[in-house]
Amino acid sequence: MRVLIAEHKHARYAELLAQAAPDLEVLTSGDSAQLSRFAAQCPVWLGQPDLLASLLRQGHVPQWVQTTWAGITPLLAPGLPRSYRLTRAVGIFGQVMAEYMLTYMLGHEREVLSRLVSQVERRWDDRQGCSLEGRKVLVVGTGDIGQRVAAFLQPFGVVLYGVASSAREQAPFVEVAALEDLPRLVGEVDYVLNLLPDTPATHDIYDAAMFRCFRPTALFINAGRGVSVVDGDLVEALKQGHLAGAVIDVCRQEPLPRQHPFWTAWGLLLTGHSSAPTSPAAMVRLFVENVRAYGTGQALRGEVDFARGY
Repeated sequence: MRVLIAEHKHARYAELLAQAAPDLEVLTSGDSAQLSRFAAQCPVWLGQPDLLASLLRQGHVPQWVQTTWAGITPLLAPGLPRSYRLTRAVGIFGQVMAEYMLTYMLGHEREVLSRLVSQVERRWDDRQGCSLEGRKVLVVGTGDIGQRVAAFLQPFGVVLYGVASSAREQAPFVEVAALEDLPRLVGEVDYVLNLLPDTPATHDIYDAAMFRCFRPTALFINAGRGVSVVDGDLVEALKQGHLAGAVIDVCRQEPLPRQHPFWTAWGLLLTGHSSAPTSPAAMVRLFVENVRAYGTGQALRGEVDFARGY
């Protein structure tokens, strides 16, 4: 099988793939023109969605594409072909995303940022820190990553709630409600962790009306998609005290323009789309597993339904 690698870290992926599956013929390049020539020769592509989308725009259509990102938005752009099988990266981001969430949840309980301000001001800060035990946490998006985040949070004694496309019973959540129940649930929890994919149904759901439903002591963390949040409404909600703070990893436009209000919004921390980087080694393990399944006609992990968008 001939495989094209379209990745900024293409050399590392090629090295790992040669070790894990020496029977595969791998073509790759850091030169876009060379990559385009290779694309015409390869029925299987592995790489990041933005580079893969560029190849599709040039008229190349493979049989199967395995992306190295959990998100696939560039490949869903209008006008791009959908006559191929598409799998996204699954099963490799759970722990690193959970570590990201825990970092800022624990930082919030222990008031790390305000203590740093106290230190800069040489002011002794003897406020007692709080604990996650008993805190109510809402995981908005209970798919592969959301389930793993919930599992990692369990030992901290939190009470877990979830939101999915439809209500369901799903351990370890006390309740998994439908998206239309989000306004009710955000008013009942201490943490709202957004992990929703980019679909028409998830655009602009965190707007002024939604933020008014939050507890004033709640922390909002968005590591899903930037289009879920109405930026100006979040800035105003923080100003009005509708929620205690926000940690924003994903934005509508990245890098964020210098004039954007997020830079100076009180109570908002930007983390620059760093929450869950792809591990090439883990990604290659997933790809090789899918290659074997593809060759024997078995189901592929992370296969995308183009109609749903994930």
